[in-house]
Order: sequence, then structure tokens, then C-alpha cells
Amino acid sequence: MLEGYLPSLLQGLRLTVGVALLSLAIAVLLGLLGALAKLSANRFARGVAGIYTSVVRGVPDLVLMLLVFFGGQIAVNAIAARFGFDYVDIDPFIAGVATLGFIFGAYLTETFRGAIMAIAPGQLEAGRAFGLSPWQVFSRITAPQMVRLALPSFTNNWLVLVKSTALVSVIGLNDMMQRAGQAAGATRQPFTFYLAAGVLYLGITAVSVLLLRTLEARSALGVQQAAH
Repeated sequence: MLEGYLPSLLQGLRLTVGVALLSLAIAVLLGLLGALAKLSANRFARGVAGIYTSVVRGVPDLVLMLLVFFGGQIAVNAIAARFGFDYVDIDPFIAGVATLGFIFGAYLTETFRGAIMAIAPGQLEAGRAFGLSPWQVFSRITAPQMVRLALPSFTNNWLVLVKSTALVSVIGLNDMMQRAGQAAGATRQPFTFYLAAGVLYLGITAVSVLLLRTLEARSALGVQQAAH
């Protein structure tokens, strides 16, 4: 049915999953930094975080992808030329991962900020009263509860991130979508191969939902028992 292109699609699937996971790692880091910045007493930090989230939410993901890829290419080569280096060609994989991480870092900023704000302030004050350092308060009180409260929204962001990896095909990355397009062009069966890609994406999201819902249920066990 797939005219021998299934192995190629599966190779693209591995690349797609790799892009998604690395982008998520960057997004989590940026999301934590953004959330802490928005909740800080520093006006400059709040302003930078606010501009960051506003820009990402106001500009389409595809436009940001192209801006980072081509703009980054120009910036890197301008710096390289100044130091006497030859032309530098930015790898589409790096550009795709960096852009998706940057985009979803803004979304996770709001996710983590909301989760932190949902924690009772008295708990943080009690931790400080017991002599805990700011890092101990965060790691022992804030972070565990933030993870539990953020999981539902985090799950939704991860699912959207997985689907957004299809955008990297426009900057030349040989991911699952580009391989499906190549197979569709060679066989003149676009419906078949884009349907196959859709099924593979659906498989990723189905497994993700199962794992994250299980994690969400496990993280809520202690809360449910305490409530009873």
C-alpha cells in the first residue's frame, strides 16, 4: 500500500520525535525562567517576559520559524564574517528545535506561572520562616506542587508541540512530513502518504496522552488521600 516507503516514513518519525523532545527541553527551561521572571519583583524581568510571551502569541508559528531560520542565518554569518570565518550554513534541525523551543517556552511560561500562583502563599512563607533558602523553598515546596498543577496544561502544550513539528519541513528538514511529501510526489498518491503521516502523528499523541494522564493520576494520589 505504501509502495515500500514505510521505512522512510519511520525514519522521519524518529527525527520528528527527536525534534519534539529536544524542543520540549528548551521550552521547559524557557518556561520556568519566564514564569519566575513574570512573578519576580524586578520590573525589567517582568517586562522582558511580558514582551516575550506577547510576541510569540501574536506572531504565527510558521512566520517565527522562517524568521529564526533566515534571520539567524544572516546574524550568524554577519558575526562569522567579522571574525574572518567562512559562510556558515545553519542546520535545519538546530533551527527547528530552537524555534519550537522558543515558541513553546512562551506557552509554558503561562502554564508554570499559573501553577505557581495556585500554590497557597502561606506554604512559601512557612518555608521561609523555617529558615529554608529560596532554592530550598522552590525545590521542596513550589516545584512538586507546580508540576502537579501544571500537568493538564503541559499535556495540551506537548500535544500541540508534536503537531507543530510538521512546520520544520518548510526549512528543509527531512522529517516525516517532508518524507511523506516526497513519497506522494514520486507515487502521485498524496492522500495515501499524508494519511499515513496523520496516523503516525495520531500514534504519538495517543501514547503521549496515555503516559501523561497516568503521570497526572499518580501525582494526584497524595492530594486525594489527604482530602479524604
